[in-house]
Amino acid sequence: MGRTYLVEEGIGQYLTELSTKVKPYVTGLLIGQCSPQRDYVIRAVRTPPKEQQQQEESLGPPKLASLDEEWITTHASQVSRMLPGGLLVLGVFMIATPELAKDGQNALRKLIFSVEKSLSKRRLWKPAEEEVSDRAALQICSATKKVVCRTYDVQDPKSSAKPADWKYQNALTASWVALGCTVNVNIHIPLLATSPNHDLEKNTKNGLNRWSKQIEDSVFLINGQVKDEDTELLEGQKKFRGNTQPSTQISDVKVLTQLCQGASPRSTATVQVCSGSINLRGAVKCRAYIHSNKPKVKEAIQALKRDIINTLSDRCEILFEDLILNEGPQKKNFGREYHVLPQRLFVPVAGSSVMLSDYKFGDEAAGEIQERFVEMLDQPVQAEDMHIAEDISTVDICPVTDSPSDTQQAQLTKATLLLKLQQNMGLVVAAAVAVLASIFSFNYFSD
Repeated sequence: MGRTYLVEEGIGQYLTELSTKVKPYVTGLLIGQCSPQRDYVIRAVRTPPKEQQQQEESLGPPKLASLDEEWITTHASQVSRMLPGGLLVLGVFMIATPELAKDGQNALRKLIFSVEKSLSKRRLWKPAEEEVSDRAALQICSATKKVVCRTYDVQDPKSSAKPADWKYQNALTASWVALGCTVNVNIHIPLLATSPNHDLEKNTKNGLNRWSKQIEDSVFLINGQVKDEDTELLEGQKKFRGNTQPSTQISDVKVLTQLCQGASPRSTATVQVCSGSINLRGAVKCRAYIHSNKPKVKEAIQALKRDIINTLSDRCEILFEDLILNEGPQKKNFGREYHVLPQRLFVPVAGSSVMLSDYKFGDEAAGEIQERFVEMLDQPVQAEDMHIAEDISTVDICPVTDSPSDTQQAQLTKATLLLKLQQNMGLVVAAAVAVLASIFSFNYFSD
């Protein structure tokens, strides 16, 4: 028996409209949530059209072999930044004419693995072993409107297609649970003097990797309580009956980070010579959504943890992309600089209780955000519906020397040697005592 996909009813109308407008084929992403029992699809988003692709189609008969894989995976990466915790790219869809339908599944299979590979590269967290790894490949014939849904296991490169049920449901997210929290961030990332170059983006990612492990080990209080991970999130709460219209339930979450990292309370301090540092400071707003079909506490906390990690990582990526765009990719070393990370904003989606998000720099106009929602999510939004959720967070880059002089290099080398000598002083003293003891015992027994 294959997986079951419960699909927001409005998606059916959206796909039908696409099939009448676009010829000979169109691709897109399926957005939703996985759960052990079933998966939920809350949005379908077409791939933004590309001018070059339109020109190629006008020159000759279209072929699925001409699909721009890089364009589609880039779109998936951009869309994943706009998703709150609990939501992910669940798969891809294709609407094609009968002439192209026979090659559709092969093309979809290739896209599914490419999209997953692209998204997994950006993650600072690892999927759990028991996590659902099936992704959907939805194919629709533009002439007959026939829908075929299959799944592939993205953890298995040799995975074959398995059939899946595609069922529409009204008000799919009406009673979903929303979890929100504010996390204070103060991350210090040293830039080693011995490093051959100071790639700020790479060093920042390494620092965020260490910080993400601290978030993974944190304690989460849901409405002021520590709950057992295997209990139901909604245990003890009232259920809606009859014609009562449920609404999204919001849970307030506090995140308690551990001061001591690692399994042992004892740790070994590392002394390193640094020539600069990166400091991330601020408070970030995080949000996650979870289905209402007996969700476990573990699912909810995992969704929120990933949103905390993703939102800071995504902002840093966006900042460095902006720096490269404005200052060029060759700029590796910086003087003392302060940069403001983009602020997070949330936007309601028509027909859904789930809000999507985006990031805004201070000098960006509301019109630019609206254009991005139309391009990335095929979703028009009103300026008054965009809610900026937080205050400003900053990146402080302390001076990094371009290339140390001979004197500086000698001082660094001397300092490094002294540090190593101090670290090994105990071993040196112990060795000296052992040698003296051996000489004494030798002389004593010789006498």
